Amino acid sequence: MAHITREQVQHLAHLARLELTDEETAHYTDQLSAIVEAVERVSEVAADDIPPTSHPVPMTNVFREDVARPGLDRADVQAGAPSWEDDRFRVPRILDED
Repeated sequence: MAHITREQVQHLAHLARLELTDEETAHYTDQLSAIVEAVERVSEVAADDIPPTSHPVPMTNVFREDVARPGLDRADVQAGAPSWEDDRFRVPRILDED
């Protein structure tokens, strides 16, 4: 059974550029030890005859075929636009040219 030490937590905190108090270090040491122990228990249960899965039930492609269809009529789009110029929507400038 692997146990995470305070030194390992402090090293990880240093790599992550975190400043931990002594209380935080103790708290994370306990939490990380519990996580590692849980992963070890799962590893003990995993058997070679059980294939790895990414989803508990079989998945099929649920996407529709990509079919090109005609878009909106340009005249209808232009008629609904508040401002139109050079075959494009005209909008107020929000950025300077600089």
